[in-house]
Amino acid sequence: MPHRFLLLSAGMGEGHDAVAHELALRLRARGHIVTVRDVLTMLPARIGPALRASYRATVRHAPGLYGAVYAGFLAPGSGPRPGSAPLARLAEGALLRTVGQWRPDAVVSTFHLAAQLTGRLRARGALRVPSAVVLVDFAAHRGWLHAGNDTHLCVSAAGARAVEAATGRPAAVTGPVVPERFRAPVDVDGRWARLLARHTDGPGRRPVVLVSTGAWGVGSGLLETARQLADGGLLPVMLCGHDEQLRRTAARLPGLLPLGWVEDLPGLMAASDVLLDNAAGQTAVQALAAGLPVVAHRPLTGHGAQGVHEMARSGCCRHVAGPGEPTRTARALAAPGPARTRQIAAGRAAFRSDAALAVENLLVRGTARVG
Repeated sequence: MPHRFLLLSAGMGEGHDAVAHELALRLRARGHIVTVRDVLTMLPARIGPALRASYRATVRHAPGLYGAVYAGFLAPGSGPRPGSAPLARLAEGALLRTVGQWRPDAVVSTFHLAAQLTGRLRARGALRVPSAVVLVDFAAHRGWLHAGNDTHLCVSAAGARAVEAATGRPAAVTGPVVPERFRAPVDVDGRWARLLARHTDGPGRRPVVLVSTGAWGVGSGLLETARQLADGGLLPVMLCGHDEQLRRTAARLPGLLPLGWVEDLPGLMAASDVLLDNAAGQTAVQALAAGLPVVAHRPLTGHGAQGVHEMARSGCCRHVAGPGEPTRTARALAAPGPARTRQIAAGRAAFRSDAALAVENLLVRGTARVG
């Protein structure tokens, strides 16, 4: 029997939307009717665009400030602290109107503000249909947690334990939500291999390290790290996202290959050896699915650092620091052998089950059982 699902995301970078649209694709393939809405558009006046712009500016230009905001509002821990409830309250009327018009059988959130919003409404009975929260991060920070939601679907077992301890509600481990095309990536006609070969100096092939900077080109010491990789005999391919200025600056440095937004990321991963990451976000879990070892270095402050810590603790990546890093670890994991094989296996083991099936089961069985 087809059901109607309302998915709530947010245009904060690309990760939350990527998960929402992949879930929508899977649910539609199972015969359901799905719509995806941006929760930021449910905030009054120009609050949504202002929130997006201020977050982007802060993480790019004042990471210390963002780290302080994260520590004060979102970081895991006990004790009274301010949260996002006042902001969520502002979107309640718009969400209830959307629910009244769309008449979904369940609401699914892939952004933490949406999780607060649905949890509040569900707790007081204003939202009468089940609400599931699909975490996109390894770290379950406070923004994701509201006991009013019926269930949380988590990336890792540690995340699920943290959710259950904080909310007293059930949580399931489904693993990351990644498009199927990353599971067996193919470099169609070898076009990425040919491009990479043109940027290899001297005899032989330099191991290729993708340097992730997210959709907004964010990171600490990105060019310095890329130069170190190049000096260490690796080919750093910098994924600059939508930051054209970063791409142009990196293009002036020898030994680097900077790229803008890449549509065929699975194909590029198929032709690469390692991903260097700083946020444990969607690019990192896509690499896990593609069989690419992930090395974390200089993580972003706030949720990036917490996510990297949890991802490394789960065994899905290597978090490195100190002299000679990340070149030493990237080179070791690029080479065929037991270390690379173990790291790839650990990454692929993170994918436990289908989150879309768990969301469907929320209606069929009254809870998000998986398997």
